[in-house]
Amino acid sequence: MKNIYVVTHPEATHHVDGLVGGWFDSDLTERGMRQAESIAEALSERLSDADVETITSDLRRAQRTAEVIVKRIGGGLKLDPDLREKSYGEAGGRPKAWLEERRIPIPEFGERLRHDEGVDGAETRMDLAVRAYAAMDRIQRSAMENHVVVTHGGTVTLLLAAWIGMPLEASGRVQFRVSSGGITHLRKDDRNYSHQIAQLNETRHLN
Repeated sequence: MKNIYVVTHPEATHHVDGLVGGWFDSDLTERGMRQAESIAEALSERLSDADVETITSDLRRAQRTAEVIVKRIGGGLKLDPDLREKSYGEAGGRPKAWLEERRIPIPEFGERLRHDEGVDGAETRMDLAVRAYAAMDRIQRSAMENHVVVTHGGTVTLLLAAWIGMPLEASGRVQFRVSSGGITHLRKDDRNYSHQIAQLNETRHLN
């Protein structure tokens, strides 16, 4: 049985300041740090004393979350830049209104994965998908049975798409809605090797 607990980092400073996140290296707020402790406690209850490896985006808000988790549950910690949020280029760290004034909306039909939003230096959804699919492939190939993966809201959808075997070219339409601080449990069944989304965006630990 393989278990992967995908954690969306909790409240960060760019959330409360109304800024664009992406690769802008914001930190956790005080509330976010308390939420990280709650996440760690919830994972400790689920994993008990099992061997586990934690893999995190190298952005500060995710890494701080992962460090709190590892302190509570033990095991190793790895940084993986492929788990970063989508880069918004020059919009990163600017007010959200600045981005919305310039962003070219994604079309309902036609090219969605490679759509250019019109912001210098920004990644396309394809760029993010390629990174997320590569990260999930490495996790699936690992001999470790239990993983905690700390990442960002936009990246979670593509990790889950990769987990269930969705062709990369089809991932332009999918979205799994997750919350800051949510835990999503992915499980592979030993009997039929099915890839399950056992629980999506659990947030009870944040209450």
